[in-house]
Amino acid sequence: MHNPKLKVIVADLSESRIDAWRSDALPIYEPGLQDIVTDIRHDENETPSKESRQSNLHFTTNVKDAINESDIIFICVNTPTKMKGSGAGSAPNMRYLESAVLAIAENATSDKIIVEKSTVPVRTADSIRTLLDANARPGLKFDILSNPEFLAEGTAVRDLLYPDRVLIGSESSPSGATAALTLENLYAAWVPRERIIHTSLWSSELAKLASNALLAQRISSINSLSAICEATGANVQEIAHIAGLDQRIGAKMLKSSVGFGGSCFHKDVLNLCYLAESLHLPEVAEYWHGILKINSWQRERFARRIIHKLNNTLTGKTIAVLGFAYKKDTGDTRESPAISVVQTLLSEGAYVNIYDPQVTPAKIYEEVAMPAYHDHIRISANVYEAATGAHALAILTEWDEFCSGDAPTEKRHSVDSGFASNVATPATKSPASSRSVSPSSQKSSEDGKARMDWAEVATLMKRPMYVFDGRNVVDPAKLQGMGFSVESIGQAL
Repeated sequence: MHNPKLKVIVADLSESRIDAWRSDALPIYEPGLQDIVTDIRHDENETPSKESRQSNLHFTTNVKDAINESDIIFICVNTPTKMKGSGAGSAPNMRYLESAVLAIAENATSDKIIVEKSTVPVRTADSIRTLLDANARPGLKFDILSNPEFLAEGTAVRDLLYPDRVLIGSESSPSGATAALTLENLYAAWVPRERIIHTSLWSSELAKLASNALLAQRISSINSLSAICEATGANVQEIAHIAGLDQRIGAKMLKSSVGFGGSCFHKDVLNLCYLAESLHLPEVAEYWHGILKINSWQRERFARRIIHKLNNTLTGKTIAVLGFAYKKDTGDTRESPAISVVQTLLSEGAYVNIYDPQVTPAKIYEEVAMPAYHDHIRISANVYEAATGAHALAILTEWDEFCSGDAPTEKRHSVDSGFASNVATPATKSPASSRSVSPSSQKSSEDGKARMDWAEVATLMKRPMYVFDGRNVVDPAKLQGMGFSVESIGQAL
C-alpha cells in the first residue's frame, strides 16, 4: 500500500488529535494500525532499529494548505444523531460535514475531486454541490464521489487491506466517470479491480445505511430467538448454526449476545427510520424501530436476569463487569451494551468492578454518567482484581482473555492488552476484599492468546459464584465443574 510518490495529508482542526496521530499513542486503538502509520527501518541484520511516520504521510491542522495541496479530498467527519431540533433522536447531524465542505469551497484554488467517506443520508451529494456552487471561486470544477467505508472496528486494518468490496458512486456524466476511474486507480494499488463496484451516487449513499441496518437486524433477530431458547431449553448457538447453514441466511451475525453497539448500527438504523418516515412509509419505519427495541430489550433482559438470580436484590453486592467496549479489539464504547447494564446494576444498589483492557477509566465514568454512584464503581487493573470479593461476573465484551479456552471464538488478530497495567484505581472501593491479585497465573491456549485462569478466579469470589455470559464465550459445563453457576445467553434458564 505504501507509495512514496503519493502524498497523504491528514488534516483536522483539533490540535490535540493531530498531536496524538504524530505520537506513539494514536488517538484510536485498532490492531495493526500502528504498523500502517509507522515506517519500521531495519539495520543490516534485518532487526527493527528505528520507527518513524511513513515518509509520505503528513498530519496537520493547517486545513487551508492541505486543501490546496490535494487533488482528491476525502471528507471523513462524524455524522452523529441529532439531539435537538427537527428529526431529533434519529436524523443525522450534518454540521461537521457542512463545515468541511465550506472549508473546501472557501479555500480551494484549483479543481478537486471530493469523496464522501462519512455515512450520509441519500442525496447528500446534492447538498454538497449546492454549498460549493454558492461559496467556491467562480470557474472551479468539483467532482463529487460517494465512497462509503465498510470497515468494522477491531478488524478495520484487515478490512482495508482485504475488502469484500470497494464502492464508488458517481454522477452519470463523462466528468463523473473520469473522477470515479481516478479513485478506482487509487484503490487498484492493492484491491483487485473486480472487487471495485461502480454505482450511482444515490445507490452508494444508501448502501452503507442498508448494509448496517441489515446487519443490525440479523443480530436482533437471533437475540429475539435467544429468549425463546432460554424459555424452552433449546440452545441458541445450535439454532444459529443450523440456520446459518442455509446459504440464504449465512452464519455471520447469527451470534446471540447482550446486544449490538458501536457508532454505526444504532445511528444508521435510526437514519433509515427517519428516511422511511420522510417518505411517508410509517410501516417501514416501525419495522426498523422494532430492531432497535429488541436490542434495548435484550440489554435490559440480561440485567434483569442478574437481578433475578441474585434473589432480586443487589444492594451491597459486588458485580464484576468484564469488558466495557462494545466489542473486542477496540476501545470504542459508543452505544456499548455495557453502559445500560452497568447503569441498571448501579440503580439496584450494586457495587460494580469494571475491567476492560482498552477502555480508560475516564471514558467509563463519562459513559456511565451517574456521578451520584461513583463511589459504587471501581475500575480494576485486571480480571483478578475485578473478581475479588464479587458475587457475580458479567461478561459484556468478548475479549479473548475471558474465554474459558474451549468455547468457539472467531479468530482475529492477536491483541496485546497492555493498557490494564496502567489503570489507576480510584481510592473509593466496594465492600469487596481489597486483596491484590497478580495475573501471573494467566494461561495461554493453543492459539497463543492469553486466557484468564478461571480456577484462580474461583478462589477470589463470594459463594455462590455466578457467571453471566453475555457473549457466549465460556464453556458452561467446564465452569460448572469448578463450582460456578453459569447463565448464558440463549441457553436454558
